[in-house]
Amino acid sequence: MNRTLKRVFMPGLVVSGLVSATLLPMKPASADQNVWRDIGIGAATGVVSSVVTKHKVVPNIINGAAAGAAVNQSRDLTTAKGKRPDLLRDAGFGAAAGAAAGGITGRRHTVRNAANGAAVGAVINVLTPRPRR
Repeated sequence: MNRTLKRVFMPGLVVSGLVSATLLPMKPASADQNVWRDIGIGAATGVVSSVVTKHKVVPNIINGAAAGAAVNQSRDLTTAKGKRPDLLRDAGFGAAAGAAAGGITGRRHTVRNAANGAAVGAVINVLTPRPRR
């Protein structure tokens, strides 16, 4: 009987201990509105880029959204409080994220992906010029 109880209850106790130790310290994830705004700007820029260059729309939307998210995060990490984000830095992070997203999605044109990402970074910088708080 004792052996059976150990086999039945011990795995459950171990799992519940691990889960509670892992999940309790976490705070709830709440996405900042700026992230969604920048992802939307990136996706819209991807659509415009597709129309202008006459290439496929969906891969450019994915590329633009990824670049928008990367530019948003890079602004949080690299821009000092009270300073305006740098245009070249935003374009550079957008280009890197666009090239990476193109590589992940299997698009062969690395330069085109980087150009789309740089365009997203520049558009985000122009549309949201406020200093970081």
